[in-house]
Amino acid sequence: MNNVLLKLAALGEGICAQLERGEMPFLDIPSRASSNIVYDEKERKFVLGEAKARRTVSNMKHLRVFTQTLWIAWIAKRLIEEGKSTTLRDLYYMAESYGLKFRDQQESDSIVADLEALLGVSREQLRIFPEERATIYGDLTIRYNIPGYEKTKLNLTASPDGVAIGPALAEAEFCDCGAEKVIMVESGGMFTRLIEEKAHKKFKALLIHTAGQAPRLARHLAYRIRRELGLPVYVFTDGDPWGAHIAMVIISGSANAAHVDNIVIPDAEWIGVLPTDIEEYRLPYEKFNEKDWKRLGELMADPRYQSPFWRKQLKKFEEEGKKTEQQALSVHGLSYVTDKYLPEKLDQKAF
Repeated sequence: MNNVLLKLAALGEGICAQLERGEMPFLDIPSRASSNIVYDEKERKFVLGEAKARRTVSNMKHLRVFTQTLWIAWIAKRLIEEGKSTTLRDLYYMAESYGLKFRDQQESDSIVADLEALLGVSREQLRIFPEERATIYGDLTIRYNIPGYEKTKLNLTASPDGVAIGPALAEAEFCDCGAEKVIMVESGGMFTRLIEEKAHKKFKALLIHTAGQAPRLARHLAYRIRRELGLPVYVFTDGDPWGAHIAMVIISGSANAAHVDNIVIPDAEWIGVLPTDIEEYRLPYEKFNEKDWKRLGELMADPRYQSPFWRKQLKKFEEEGKKTEQQALSVHGLSYVTDKYLPEKLDQKAF
């Protein structure tokens, strides 16, 4: 039986056993409170501590969320058994048809995260996905393994717009790969530019468009490529505190997903646009606004940013108060990013 199904079955059997013993059913869920989220310096990522929160039907305040948790577990079991999937949004509305009310989607999303922490599996393994879609382009041939598509192969250069990273692609089998690295790109404009400039051939790279903060499916796919194919992962974002944090979430994860470990790539590298690049590459820039300064202050206090590399970058932001976007590189010509910038950045890296 599927390992996730075994965990779901064990969850149900545990509740039944409590009832047979005459106990009020309860769940001890790993706490996702900020006080129980710690930064593991050795692993370079957020993890949960040992604290747990008990939800018991003997407490009327817990009864509603206890029921909601078991209902989502039941839906996940059905999805896995029937080879189907749903989205976080769809799950929220689906509950109404079962007479189960959530205050809003944020509440149902939070309970899905609790179930992840309780079972030690990701929501993707529970067949529950977000709506966001990143895209990927490059010389990797995959074979789908979902019912009805088992023999279907696809090379990820099939579409000039890139291929959407959905649940089926994120878990597909890797067949043939001509790439030697992964470059995760923040903006759609730069992703398109790199395809037009044939960066996938020039750098033998798989290009992943994160569309801002990378969705978990994109991070999971990059994690699998790093782990199963051994390809190094580089992150290319705007040169501002927000871009830096996009890179950091790929490298060290986020506090919200501290209970999920198959989406973190600790040895991924942020290659630009670094704050030091603004001067070195003579890039146009803007001065920080109030939101940028606030965000920089948050990053300065974040335990993930304490290494010499990250302190140097944040210090440069603080000293100069300058930011720039990936598109600023085109001030030197449309092909500058692939003719000079990325070659120099990638040559500096010895993964």
